[in-house]
Amino acid sequence: MTKKHKSNKSEDTTYDKDFLEDQVKGNNDFEEEQDTESWKDNEQGETEVLKDQINKEKDNFLRLFAEFENYKKRTGKERIELYSTANKELMTALIPVLDDFERGLKELEKSSDHALYEGMKLIYNKFKNTLFQKGLKDLEVKPGDIFDADLHEAISQLPAGSEDMKGKIYDVVEKGYKLGDTIIRFPKVVTSN
Repeated sequence: MTKKHKSNKSEDTTYDKDFLEDQVKGNNDFEEEQDTESWKDNEQGETEVLKDQINKEKDNFLRLFAEFENYKKRTGKERIELYSTANKELMTALIPVLDDFERGLKELEKSSDHALYEGMKLIYNKFKNTLFQKGLKDLEVKPGDIFDADLHEAISQLPAGSEDMKGKIYDVVEKGYKLGDTIIRFPKVVTSN
């Protein structure tokens, strides 16, 4: 009886071993499937994270590039503006000399010495052309033009002789000048109201 009992026990053990091996093998298959699925999920997650990082870096690069382009444009514009107004102080100091030349020429024109007048006119033209080559420009203002407070400096007002002269320039007392696109001296005018 003991033998029989032993044999049953060994059969039970064999059966239990096979069952356990099948269980372990089955669990390994299940774990492998889970590992494969989690690896795929993990790989897809990493791919999405990497794509997001690439998109962020691309966006940062485009913003930085646009910022740099704006910087180049701004500094280029500032450089051109600085270049065109570099002589502003010198031009502002020389404009009264130009005015004095014009007043002197008007008086010399009245004199009988025509050669003196022509000589002074040549010097005046040379001086004026040199200033104009360096960027100085006249502001063209004539009597009858419409008064614009952004472009003209009104020093006096006179009553208008007619309705069509109201709000217009009656007389130009002092010429105005620009350096590049910047007004460095506004023309002084008399307006009619």
